[in-house]
Amino acid sequence: MKFMKLGSRPDTFYTTEAVRSVSTEVSSDLIIQIKGYRYLLHKFPLLSKCLRLQRLCSESPNSSPQQIIQLPDFPGGVEAFEACAKFCYGITITLSSFNIVSVRCAAEYLQMTEEVEKGNLICKLEVFLNSCILRGWKDSMVTLQSTKSLPLWSEDLEITSRCIDAIASRIQINPSKVNLSHSYSRGGRDDASSCNGAESQRHRPTSKGWWAEDIAEFSIDLYWRTMVAIKSGGKVPAYLIGEALKIYASRWLPNISRDVNVNKQAATDSGSETISEITSKHRLILESIVSLLPMEKGSVSCSFLLKLLKAGNILGASYSSKMELARRVGLQLEEATVCDLLIPSLSYTNETVYDVDIVMTILEQFMQGQSPPTSPPRAKASFEKRRRSRSAENVELFQESRRSSSASHSSKLRVAKLVDEYLQEIARDVNLPLSKVIALAEAIPDFARIDHDDLYRAIDIYLKSHPELSKSERKRLCRILDCKKLSMEACMHAAQNELLPLRVVVQVLFFEHARAAVAGGQVTELPNNIKALLATHGNDPSKIQPTLGTNGTGPAEDEWSISGLKSPKSKLSTLRMKLAEEDNDMDDSLMSQEVLVRTSKLKGVFSIPSRPKRMLSKLWPINRSVSERH
Repeated sequence: MKFMKLGSRPDTFYTTEAVRSVSTEVSSDLIIQIKGYRYLLHKFPLLSKCLRLQRLCSESPNSSPQQIIQLPDFPGGVEAFEACAKFCYGITITLSSFNIVSVRCAAEYLQMTEEVEKGNLICKLEVFLNSCILRGWKDSMVTLQSTKSLPLWSEDLEITSRCIDAIASRIQINPSKVNLSHSYSRGGRDDASSCNGAESQRHRPTSKGWWAEDIAEFSIDLYWRTMVAIKSGGKVPAYLIGEALKIYASRWLPNISRDVNVNKQAATDSGSETISEITSKHRLILESIVSLLPMEKGSVSCSFLLKLLKAGNILGASYSSKMELARRVGLQLEEATVCDLLIPSLSYTNETVYDVDIVMTILEQFMQGQSPPTSPPRAKASFEKRRRSRSAENVELFQESRRSSSASHSSKLRVAKLVDEYLQEIARDVNLPLSKVIALAEAIPDFARIDHDDLYRAIDIYLKSHPELSKSERKRLCRILDCKKLSMEACMHAAQNELLPLRVVVQVLFFEHARAAVAGGQVTELPNNIKALLATHGNDPSKIQPTLGTNGTGPAEDEWSISGLKSPKSKLSTLRMKLAEEDNDMDDSLMSQEVLVRTSKLKGVFSIPSRPKRMLSKLWPINRSVSERH
């Protein structure tokens, strides 16, 4: 670190109780009182350099041999005043980044300018500050930190802004490989030298973005201003800005628990700040970090954005901050995990465990941002591009559009899987409304769900956790399920699921056994009526393939089990029972006309006549030998 020494005389100040005096043969004629301390000094050396003391002495009566002057609002305290007084006496003082702010403010207060005397203290301090302090990394950091004790004076004297500009300019030299030591937060130190000495050129190897750890020690107001100055230069990559914000958040934002009483007890034990003050401070930090997020997509991870969103929900951040985070998460939602999306809900109007509304907002933002571009992006005009033919540009545009569309498609496939897994987690919440489950499931386009196994699992969990659902509500929930996209294992589980409506069970049984009949080779061709029904649902009967073998392992409570599969005869009895139940409820007012038509068609296919064997042999092939079939 840099330092500067002024004066040459030895220190002759001494203390007697709360009185500071100068050891001289001349008796003191000036008493200065500062914050409980009394200084017995002399008018001549002080008034010759301090314009303010000259004016105060001329304005106050001089009836006693010792004139008394009180300075209750003196900036910097007794240490800063004593440094100024010693300078007036010619006593040696040492200045560095640790005390230059307080001494500079004290000299300004005393008006130690060049108008009073040439080579006065203010001039020397400014030269030292500009030529030495602001040219060193650690000195600039320490000086900026010391401005917190005198914020108004530092702002008026532009010390704060000059330190911030110096720090930002040092980072912008080469932000990824700045050759400066890890001096501030890592315990290193610059070589100490005087102002007249040359700055050391020896540098230690550094890691990318190390400066973020140093400036993370700043309070949020200084940090925000420093980061704005760094970003305004336009030379620091967005990913380094994002990394710096992540480091600062981990430094100052705690691991907040949902149990507010624990945090309140911790605040009570500290005795320094109330829970309200701590929450307000953290809220300010969070909102400031959000305002500093780079605009570039991917500059910060989706996981970090969702952590900020969780903290924002708990701290009660502003609506605009939370919506900005939701928008940013939506742009890169495919990177998220289910754990990231489990955002606690602390709203007094919402009794659900997790905030489903904010996830719905994120999903909407994702869908809006994933549309392929409809027009080519504008590029810089160049001579080579102008020479290109229009056909070549059209080919390039077509290829770029295909790449964007492909990326969007793959992202939606990943998000569809993510949403279905998220639905499985929140479906256990007994307070989760049915409308929110349906809204989340329907927000995913049909093409994004290659199969509906995860969606069926979520529906099954929701039905088990909400046994009070009416029949009409169960039907509403199951309408989001496409039985054609269920695997064989899921079909086997659904066929025996007593919580599913009859319409779903009938569809599952139909498609399951139609696929089994073709895959097993028991029939060479499906009946015409089954072909027609499969065609209406978009299935090609010739391309139906089995999706699961017969081997399985023992699942957990909510897992699907195929160990208890019944024989075709027992499935037939289950279907007959379900159909009979449906006959009794045909007057259900909530069933649409389309559902009635489909149900009647299925009943026609699966009806049990007086001679059922002829009809069932086409649906459920019985394991018989070739000779028996002939």
